Amino acid sequence: MTDTASHLPPASAVALATALQKLATTDRLLLALDFDGTLAPFVDVPRGARALPESKAALDRLEHLPNTWVAYVSGRPLSSLEVVTEADADALLIGSHGVEIRFGRDGVSLDLSPTEQETLERLGDVLGALVDDMPGAKLETKPVGYGVHYRLVEGDRDAEVVARAREAAATVSDALTIRYGKDIIEFSIREAHKGDGVERLREYTKATAVLFAGDDVTDEDGFSVLRPADGDVGIKVGRGETAAQYRVADERAIATLLTLLAQAREAHLKSSTD
Repeated sequence: MTDTASHLPPASAVALATALQKLATTDRLLLALDFDGTLAPFVDVPRGARALPESKAALDRLEHLPNTWVAYVSGRPLSSLEVVTEADADALLIGSHGVEIRFGRDGVSLDLSPTEQETLERLGDVLGALVDDMPGAKLETKPVGYGVHYRLVEGDRDAEVVARAREAAATVSDALTIRYGKDIIEFSIREAHKGDGVERLREYTKATAVLFAGDDVTDEDGFSVLRPADGDVGIKVGRGETAAQYRVADERAIATLLTLLAQAREAHLKSSTD
């Protein structure tokens, strides 16, 4: 385990290994996982992202076990999340930071009001104009908002992009939900976050313990609803302040941890039926 999180003190690595072993024995296990930067490396073309093969193999093993659920919790729109996760019809998906929910074959309708539709259209117009005026910036359309990506903007202009995007959005409404992620600022006409999604998943699966892993600022909402005293485990991927109990270096460390969890869960379930 020390190798999977080599930047951690050995005691922390041992604590994480112990927590995963305990997690594997819970009655009803839910894995709620961010996608980009957690299971999949970042890529220039968002729809081209895919989970590392080792993570995908471990998750396939886990989701076929009894009383074990795998869910993806992402800021991506549901339509994009379905593609990159290669989700089947029974997958549990939380998209758009909790606004969109798909529990298996049942989706959740957004039912935007005429006022919301009008605000969304105006927001798209002003942010689209901003992106057109800033080479390298990209506008991502989301079900209830937009994201302005600036990773490919040349020069040290991150603060400028963020400031101009905020100014543009403020001309449309002062009631927008604003989120900051890695090289993206997002504006939404509805309030929801990943913590809401994790709680909905917990309720739906009746999980007795939850693993949530994520790498971004928006994942802190997911960590905030975990219940460590009940066996929940939160894992932060990469650097940055976090409310998660544990931290690992990168997506490959997560792949290793998921493989170990799959092995431990299989062993526990086998021993309980022998």
